[in-house]
Amino acid sequence: MQKIILCAFALIAVVAAAPQQQDQSPAYILKQESDVNPEGYHFEFETSDGTSRQEQGTLKQVSEDHKAIEVTGSYKYTAPDGLIYTVNFVADEHGFQPQEHVEQPGQQ
Repeated sequence: MQKIILCAFALIAVVAAAPQQQDQSPAYILKQESDVNPEGYHFEFETSDGTSRQEQGTLKQVSEDHKAIEVTGSYKYTAPDGLIYTVNFVADEHGFQPQEHVEQPGQQ
């Protein structure tokens, strides 16, 4: 009997600790563009919840007999804590190099 009560309390604790889902309306795509060609690509999108991303890749001669895509871009989103995160990045032969910027809503 004690095992059943202990299991019941454990189950209640797990349910209570689970993240509570906030009433969020779905995000809609406001803008979406893309272009792909043999020399690279470009895309961007923006959604109604403020999330956005833009990225471009360009074919680059890395060595005499090796080409690779060099990627630059950024993305932005509002986190559950209300802060707006923006990440600018480059990905090339030196790896992925992000730079993060955090701001309060209403700041620029």
